[in-house]
Amino acid sequence: MAVAKKPWATRSKLDREDSATRGELLTAARIVFERSGYARTTIANITEQANVSRATFYVYFASKQDVFGVLAEQVRDRFLQAQDLSGIDADDPHAVAEATIAAYLDAYTDNLALITVLEHQAITDPAMHALWEEIHNHPRRRTARYIKRLVRQNLAEPAAPPEDVAMAAGGMVAHFASILVSDRSTRSQAVQHLTAMYVRLLGLGPARKA
Repeated sequence: MAVAKKPWATRSKLDREDSATRGELLTAARIVFERSGYARTTIANITEQANVSRATFYVYFASKQDVFGVLAEQVRDRFLQAQDLSGIDADDPHAVAEATIAAYLDAYTDNLALITVLEHQAITDPAMHALWEEIHNHPRRRTARYIKRLVRQNLAEPAAPPEDVAMAAGGMVAHFASILVSDRSTRSQAVQHLTAMYVRLLGLGPARKA
């Protein structure tokens, strides 16, 4: 006689991904990883933070590495979204510069603690290294391509090769984010100053008059 399966064992993959419990586990895992780092985090730490059983954890994730990988992918997606120009006049490089700087700064500030854990884990974990490279390099390559397009359109005279300007812009944002993470009251000023420096690096002409 067949033994009835437990309800949780028959949930579909979509059900598991959309579950509120899964979201709570991800939130708990992020808190623990950011607090303790990857190596010192255990599944028991995560389940205790989420106030669920170990069995519940395994309904949604196969391992500690699995849940960390999902969190890292969320960070990657946030950085990709930071270069979405919806609602911005794509033909106005000054508007694009300010919007991109602001979105990228917010993404970095919001995720700095987890990025630090990911960067450290990427040293020894090939899968995390690949994700880190994607987070780190994709925005830079995309920015470099955008700068090259501005040059072809005679809209910019960058102070250095496009790849170097993109790298410098990313470094500036990362530095400002490390300051803002503990005091976000200067966020508007940071966006203003970063945009001004980025515009100088790009060698843009005068901004359009309102």
